[in-house]
Amino acid sequence: MKVLLVDPIDPSGVELLRRKTEVFLCSEASFDGIRRDSCDADAVVTRSRLPDDFFDFAKKIKAVTIHGTGLDLVPLGAATERAIPVANIPGGNAQSVAEYCVLAMLTLGRNAFEITTKIRTRPWDETRALGAKAHEITAMTVGIVGVGEIGRRVAKICRGGFGMRVLGNQRRLDRLPPEAEPAALDKLVAESDFVVVTCPLTPETHHLFNKARLAKMKNSAWLINVGRGAVVEEAALIEALRGKHIAGAMLDVYEHYRLEPDHSLLSLDNAVLTPHLAGMTQESRKRMGVAAAEETLRMLAGEPPKNFVNPEAWNRINERRSQDR
Repeated sequence: MKVLLVDPIDPSGVELLRRKTEVFLCSEASFDGIRRDSCDADAVVTRSRLPDDFFDFAKKIKAVTIHGTGLDLVPLGAATERAIPVANIPGGNAQSVAEYCVLAMLTLGRNAFEITTKIRTRPWDETRALGAKAHEITAMTVGIVGVGEIGRRVAKICRGGFGMRVLGNQRRLDRLPPEAEPAALDKLVAESDFVVVTCPLTPETHHLFNKARLAKMKNSAWLINVGRGAVVEEAALIEALRGKHIAGAMLDVYEHYRLEPDHSLLSLDNAVLTPHLAGMTQESRKRMGVAAAEETLRMLAGEPPKNFVNPEAWNRINERRSQDR
């Protein structure tokens, strides 16, 4: 059995896989690279988005493991149609992503990005003067959109650690953690100094933050997105950042998975950008690497995974087994 790692995983997970399979790393996590390297694989572990036609190339695939929670990374319909089980690892990197959100608030609030950038090229006193733009975040309001495992941890840190006011929005407002006040989305957006987006991408959340909703934010507020890129309409966000309609943004996810070198966001001085690594720490990588390996081996052994994304695929597998008897 051969297992394709689209992205590197922790050595502990690789060692576990190698006890029973041959493991190889994708030469390049682009769509073309994934298509090319998947042809001979029996299973795949990914935290990058697979191309929509992935299974047209990966004809031997018997199992897919998402190294994270993002269901949009895999063409689920096609997997289910082909009776291929898909697993994910919910909560495995929640603490890492929550800490990234707090890092983002401190980075934006203290104007750290501009200061650390300009000290390399501008005079000391001119750079030091930029500290006048800095804020304490303790008296500020953070609004969390999608208060799942990540959002709960952000709420706890912000309320308990900094004494911030925390607003929360999700489908069931009665199920928010005690640290978060329930708020309608537009109220949350209008009253928050930091809007933290942690919700998944669904038909309902696609472009949830469009031009009209971004216009409801304070012009002194910042947007932080660690959920899914397409929850925010990127063209509208770029327009808001360019016009200084909002103070800035820190983004770890984008509407299209990779930023091209000439992407407009890269030219903005009020956009802090990272390449989808909010959940990537040594601690989370070890937890998730082992969990991903275990789920992959479980599926290759003909067992259902613990975190089954498309259990209807298992029904198809059992139907085919019954027909073959």
